[in-house]
Amino acid sequence: MRAAAVQLNATADVAANVRAADEHVRAAAAGGAELIVLPEKWMALGTPDDLRAAAEPLDGPVVTWARDIARELGVDLVAGSISERVDGREKLRNTSLHIGPDGEIKAAYRKIHMFDVVVDGTEYRESAAEEPGDEIVTSATAGGVQLGMSICYDLRFPELYRELAMRGARILLVPAAFTLATTRDHWEVLVRARAIEEQAFVVAANQIGSHPGGMRSGGRSLIVDPWGLVLATAPDRVGHVAADLDLEAQARIRRELPSLANARLVEAQA
Repeated sequence: MRAAAVQLNATADVAANVRAADEHVRAAAAGGAELIVLPEKWMALGTPDDLRAAAEPLDGPVVTWARDIARELGVDLVAGSISERVDGREKLRNTSLHIGPDGEIKAAYRKIHMFDVVVDGTEYRESAAEEPGDEIVTSATAGGVQLGMSICYDLRFPELYRELAMRGARILLVPAAFTLATTRDHWEVLVRARAIEEQAFVVAANQIGSHPGGMRSGGRSLIVDPWGLVLATAPDRVGHVAADLDLEAQARIRRELPSLANARLVEAQA
């Protein structure tokens, strides 16, 4: 299977963001990618007001574009994440969608871990505009390969990825808008660690550059194999990277070094 991670510089301009996504998804598919991952908040990235203005339900025009292009190109598309408006809810959801080659939504994952932190002196309060999801989500490609869904800050919580792997995930998906500072110092270490721990491929699509509201993302989108080897790294610009995922080699790794099968959960003693 060939997978691609698309690296974008999203702003509050939804139409421009969709045009960029369209260009690079098509380029990835033309290069043979069957599984294509867009970054977090690829449809709009900016202030809480920007996100509210761009938000839409799952039958909105941006999701319709994603469904249409997946069907047209015949690919499994992970529409990184969008700002989802939910009827009856004041706050938005940060929602990643897996769309199959038939254009149907196969799975929707709503980000569990809110990015409420201080990085390089800048305070981020994702929970001010968004509420967390409460469901761990797996899906499967058209060829039956199990996918484990996550978004950005989730990467720092290994227990989520262990549960995804125990549910059968062979490819872990990490659409992200990692900050410049954390991309520089933590991103590759975390992505490779999740791959090694879960003996899974990781396709991690990051934003790059400056965004409204003073945010900066660090790029370096990655595709990593189950041994922790980096198969592809994006250069510091908008574009995409792709790599072939050797599923037979993954099966061999899991068979010969069966850390998942050997895992034991020991309850703490009182």
